[in-house]
Parts: sequence; C-alpha cells; structure tokens
Amino acid sequence: MTLETVKESYKSLIEKEKIKLSKLKTSIFQIGTLRLVIVIACFILCWIMWSHTLVVLVIIGISIVLFLFLMKYHNRLFLRKRYCELLIQNSENELKGIDYDFSSFDGAPELADANHSYSVDLDMFGSHSLFQSMNRTVTSFGKDRLANTLLEPFEKKADIQAQQEAIKELAGKPELLHHFRAIGQMTETDDLNIHFFSQQFMQTKLLSISFWRYFIYIAPLVFVLCIVLSIINILPVSVLGLCWTLFFLLSLAPLKDIRSKMNLFEKKIDVLQTYSKLFKIIENEEFESVLLKKMQGKVKDVQSASLAIHQLKSYSDNLDQSSTVLGLLILNPIFFWNVIFSIKIEKWIMSHKDNISSWLKVLAKFDSLVSLSVFTYNHPDYTYPEVSESYILDGKDLGHPMLNRNVCVRNDVTIGKHPFFLVVTGANMAGKSTYLRTVGINLVLACAGVPVCATSLTFYPFQLVTNLRTSDSLADNESYFFAELKRLKMIIDRLQSGEQLFIILDEILKGTNSEDKQKGSIALMKQLVSLDGNGIIATHDLVLGNLEKEFPDAIKNYRFEADIKDEHLSFTYKIREGVAQNMNASFLMKKMGITGL
Repeated sequence: MTLETVKESYKSLIEKEKIKLSKLKTSIFQIGTLRLVIVIACFILCWIMWSHTLVVLVIIGISIVLFLFLMKYHNRLFLRKRYCELLIQNSENELKGIDYDFSSFDGAPELADANHSYSVDLDMFGSHSLFQSMNRTVTSFGKDRLANTLLEPFEKKADIQAQQEAIKELAGKPELLHHFRAIGQMTETDDLNIHFFSQQFMQTKLLSISFWRYFIYIAPLVFVLCIVLSIINILPVSVLGLCWTLFFLLSLAPLKDIRSKMNLFEKKIDVLQTYSKLFKIIENEEFESVLLKKMQGKVKDVQSASLAIHQLKSYSDNLDQSSTVLGLLILNPIFFWNVIFSIKIEKWIMSHKDNISSWLKVLAKFDSLVSLSVFTYNHPDYTYPEVSESYILDGKDLGHPMLNRNVCVRNDVTIGKHPFFLVVTGANMAGKSTYLRTVGINLVLACAGVPVCATSLTFYPFQLVTNLRTSDSLADNESYFFAELKRLKMIIDRLQSGEQLFIILDEILKGTNSEDKQKGSIALMKQLVSLDGNGIIATHDLVLGNLEKEFPDAIKNYRFEADIKDEHLSFTYKIREGVAQNMNASFLMKKMGITGL
C-alpha cells in the first residue's frame, strides 16, 4: 500500500458516505412530513367524525401508534445521519493530518511534564506534537492509556512483538477502525468512569439492606388486595385513594437518597450505551493476534461486557423514569419503582465489581490501539522495527515523523556496542538537535510497538532519557545551571542503579563558562562511559572530539557541517563521520550587521 492509496481510500469513503447522507436527509424530511400529515389528518378526521365517539377514539389510537412508530424510526435515521457525518468528518481530518495539519486532534498539552525522562524534550504533547498526530481516542481512559504507552514504553521483547502483531492486524482492518471511532463519538457528553461511579454509588445509603426493600413487595400486594376487595364490594373504592396517598407519601421518603444516586450519573446514561456498543465491537470481531484474542476473552468471559453494560444502562433508564410525573404519581407509589431499580443497580455493581476494572482496562487498551493503528495505516512507508536482545541501535534512513516528508532529510544511526556514545559536533542550524530528536522519537515509537520513520531499525528496548531543553524555575528559585545539574544527577543515579539507559544530551553544561563547561563535559562523558551508558551527545565544543582517541571502543565522532561558499551559507543536514570543520556563528552575526567582530 502506498500513501496515495491511503488518501484514495479516505476520499472514496467520503464520497460513499456523502451519497448515504444525502439519502438519509431526504428520508428524514419525508418522515417528518409524514408525521405532520398524520397529526393534521387525525384532527380533520376527528372533527368530521366527532359525533361517533368510538370511531374518534379508534382514529386517535391509530394516529398515536403510527406517530410513535414514525418518531422512533425518525430518531434512528438521525443516529444514522450522525454516524455518516462522523465518518465523513473523520476521513476529512485524516486527509488533513496526512498533510501535517493536526489541528482537529487533541494534543493534550496538559500532559507535558518537564520532570519526565523525555516528554518535553521530544515535544510529545501539545500543538503539532507526536501525541496530537496519533491521538484518535474516543474515551478519556483510552487517551490516558495512549499517553502512557508513549511515556512508559515496553521494556520486554515479547511485549513489543505482541503489540506490533496487534497493531499490524488492526491497521489491516480500516473499516473496523472507522466504525469504532464513529460509534465512540456518537455521544457528545463527557466520559462516565464506571469504576469511579460504582465506588461512589456503593458509598451512598444502600437500599438493598434497608427496610425500604420490603415495600417493593408490600405496595403492589396491598393495591391488588384493595382492588380485589373493592370489586367484590368488601371495601369501598375510596380505599384505593387512601392507599395511593399513603404509599405516595412513603415513596417520597427515600427520594433524597435515591436522588443522590441518580446525580452520580449526571445525565450520562447515553454514554453507557456507547460503551456497550464499543464492547460489542470488540466482542464480535474475529482476531488472530494473541494480544487481541486475550483482550477479547476478558470482555466475553462468563457474561459479555456489552450485555452487562447495556443492562446497567437499562436499570439507570428505569431509575431515571422514577423522577418523571408518571414515576412520581404511578410507578413509585404502586411499585416503589425508584427503590426497585436502585437495588438492581446495587446488585449489578456487587455482581460485576471484579469485572468493571478489567473491562475498562480492555476498552482503554483497545481505544489506544485504534489510535496507533490509524497512525500506522496513515504511514504505509513506515517500517516495523526488529527488537534485539543485545544492546544495539542500528537504523537506516531515520526521519522525524513531524517533519514534512517532502523536505525531511533522513540519516542513519549505528550503535552496536555497550557502552557506546556518538559525539555529534556541528554548526548552528546544521541539524544536530533535529537529529537527536529524530533518533529519540523513533526509539519511543519502536518501544511502543509502532512502525518507525525509517527504512530499517534494529533496537534494544532501552529506557530513554534526554536533556535537550532544560529551563530555570523562578517558582522553585532554581537556576538554569542547577536545573541541568539535577537532570544529569538523575541520569547518573539511574545508571548506577543498573538501568539500561539510552541517553541523549544536547550541549552539556550550557549554563556555565567555557572552561568549566569543557572540563565538566569531559568528566561527565568519562563517567557515562564508565557506568556502561549508551547514547548520543551533541556539542559545539570540538574538544570533546578528542575523547574518541581515549575511548576508541566506546566513542565515535560524527558531524553536521555548514558549507560557506562565496558569502553563501548552506546545509546538507546529512551526518558524516569525524569532527566538524566549519562553524557559522561569526558568519551569521556579520551577515546580520552585528559589528565588533
């Protein structure tokens, strides 16, 4: 599959759904018109036949039945219309995303954490971030799971391979991906965290162990007895009114406790139906990968999650009915409807409390896999990397996923030993920082089980840690230099604890003077080598290039050059072996008219 094939698939889907949408709009108009005609016809026929009471009642009855049937059908058409609109909107957004316009997707800037090992340095979150380019989640917990997949990638080969297998299978099922996303977007309300809801619900007064539970049997029995005794003239009919008054007042007593339970839903009942449909998609699909089958088994074990969630939705619907006029005047006094369905929900929670957390974890995981699979589908030129059990990072033609494919210059990376560092020197704007982020972000993708922007990549699942963008903190009264030292101390401590780190540093000790910087940088590099570290160090300090002579088996020099010819500055952005020869700071300052040079 090529990128053009992917684009055509989205365009084809848009055209197909637009035809369906046009037909649905016509049907909606026709059904709406027919409902109006039925109402008008009912009034006219009733006026004509007003003297024939039985006929009028029949006309009204038939009209009501037809109207309600058409109203239900009308609502179903609106849902189908919404579904078509979402498929079209999502496909249009994907076409924009393929051309690097990710504005339609949530970049989750609130998740950026400067204390994380690489989150801020690699622009994982926010506008035009990796997360924004990937995020297609339809639940809040799916979004969190996707973020966690990128922030805490897998460290075991088996886990990465299982993830790759699942993503590869889902990416080959684009219709499933489109369907899952559209169904998840049908409900526009906020997410309902069933696990949290269940805990809160059970902390309210439990009616299943209160004396109110007896009234669900007492009230209807009393009404039946009164009706029977009234029919056989043992009791006057007025007793029914007295019973109704008594039970009406009694049914109001637990209303406060029941209202506190209902408030926990916050009118999010429709979300339960959406969850049920999402679970049903997972349950009904035929999967081949071990991971997807395992996830499917968890939501189908004993009782299917979709049916159970649908049952909870049904209970909550009925509980909601208890607060309507019909519920307050008829259902509650006669059946104690509010108590019945409060107890049913309590029993549902008690029955499924061990499953709820497991179900939600599966839904979150599947939701995140859908996002990763859409990302994979949209990048058919990306490659599934090979996981190695030895300390290696060997990549060919690595590119940055967020750089336009038409201008992105790709480079190789080769680290086949342990410990081993690449020392990258070069001029300003020559490509050092971009190279560091390219290697880092592709390693994150690889460890997350996602195809990488490269021709090939063999990697060991290192724990990545970077220091590219240290900043000072006025709030913590912390200088830039001290903040950098803290970051470097964290790296040293983690190496000393035995962690297998891949370290990416850009210009070590930027916050001090040149002499201290040089001495400190050399000392740090020697310590990192002695602690069996691996990684890449970018620097303007050419003296660090001498370390290759001292550690020929652990350090290799690479460079990005700036070519100055005839007062013209140019860059190739291609990495080469050796130490940089040309620096461009003085040239640029002179070109900008800064004097004194």
